Amino acid sequence: MELTESIESINSQLIGLFGMDTVTGQPIWRVVWSEDQFEYRLGTYDDITPEGLFLRTVTEVRYVPKYRQWVQNKFVIERLVVIPEISREELPATKISYEPIWVFEDKYGNYLPPKLEAAKFIIDTVYAAQYSNHNLARYIDPDNSQEAVIENQKKRIDGLVEELFGEQSAFEGTTKTGETIIVPRNYEKVN
Repeated sequence: MELTESIESINSQLIGLFGMDTVTGQPIWRVVWSEDQFEYRLGTYDDITPEGLFLRTVTEVRYVPKYRQWVQNKFVIERLVVIPEISREELPATKISYEPIWVFEDKYGNYLPPKLEAAKFIIDTVYAAQYSNHNLARYIDPDNSQEAVIENQKKRIDGLVEELFGEQSAFEGTTKTGETIIVPRNYEKVN
């Protein structure tokens, strides 16, 4: 898996941009490898011998892979969150947890290398969805600026006027008060 930026560098910059938890000292956001993440989770598990023989089904807390069942060999952006009371029984080992926000993969599920710019965009989008004062303006395409939108609308309207009125538009004029007048085609000026 080719990396264009080191994970250490990306995570260090994420700390600089988005901070650390003041109680635990853990980063609020981080990028991790899916295969390296484990957690203590309450669940119902089947115990099977290496030969494939079923031994038992048991419900207990186990140290299990966090993403491997759903995300294989990809980087994940995680956010440090407080575990809601309702879910604390499921994750009994801690009151806070890193939860997945986005996987570095394309629309077909293929691996993408992690990049700070992409991580920052995802995080800014999460904050914009949560907080009305978080601004995504820096991600707006300059070709879609307010001026460009107005210019495109003017061109569209001019095209419609031409299509609707054709040569008649050449006879339009304005009065001194700014009102538009349309002169009919069969109008003849009398001296």
